[in-house]
Amino acid sequence: MNAMPLGIRPTVDFAFKKIFGSPQNSASLIGLLNAILDFEHPVVAVEILNPFSYQEFSESKLIVLDVRCRDSAGRWLNVEMQISVYAGLIERLVYYACSMYVDQLYPGSNYALAAPSISICLLNRILFAETDQAHHRFQMLDRESGREITDAIEVHTVELTKYELDAQTIAHASKLQQWAFLLLFAQDYDAETLRKLFPGIEFETAISTMEIISAKTEDKQMYDQREKAQRDYEWAISGAREEGREEGIIVGRIQTLQELLGDTPMTTAELAELHLDALTTQLNALQQRLRDRDA
Repeated sequence: MNAMPLGIRPTVDFAFKKIFGSPQNSASLIGLLNAILDFEHPVVAVEILNPFSYQEFSESKLIVLDVRCRDSAGRWLNVEMQISVYAGLIERLVYYACSMYVDQLYPGSNYALAAPSISICLLNRILFAETDQAHHRFQMLDRESGREITDAIEVHTVELTKYELDAQTIAHASKLQQWAFLLLFAQDYDAETLRKLFPGIEFETAISTMEIISAKTEDKQMYDQREKAQRDYEWAISGAREEGREEGIIVGRIQTLQELLGDTPMTTAELAELHLDALTTQLNALQQRLRDRDA
């Protein structure tokens, strides 16, 4: 008899934060950090600065939950899971990294004591469509000489869906690809199969946490609530994008018709202030004028 799949998506905020933001699960967070950052001297311990708590999820509003920690070398790190890509995402990641850098210091302190600050964003959507590169590492760099300011601020983006992932070959893939597979597809496998695919304490801790969520009534109810809220959020974002595209098409048609009719075309900014219904009404009126003129 085949075991039932876990049915727990690690990309849902409740599961992600419990897996990587619980102090007792630090092995998973350390494993993920080392897979992404690939430091010469790996992370060996972390202090989670905003640990998992049920209170975070007591409200139905969907929020982006991150895991902020300080590692054994004193580096400050922020890791987050993003389910959508929106304007200003990169700027926000830079802001987070800069905030961590500044927050370490107090008035009169020595700037030389500031530890590196690193912002990491895992995405299950495409951010940079023009390239197949899945992992980007942004650092402070002088473009002419190539000289870097190391041990300062870094921003990492990891587009999980860009990796070519296959259960038959994943055991021989890189650690980062293995984490990508687990984050994207863990819900489709039972715990024992996952343990065979991903041996190691860092993966065992994550798999065990997903088992607990799937079996514990309180956790499963909270997970289901958060998964539904996430689906609703994605649906709303998708709808807004579709409406935005529709508005963009109508705006272009209005401006073209105004030119054909000899009117002074309204600017895109002026038309953007109008609701979709008002734009549609205006488009219909212009089309009727054009038909009347050509009759």
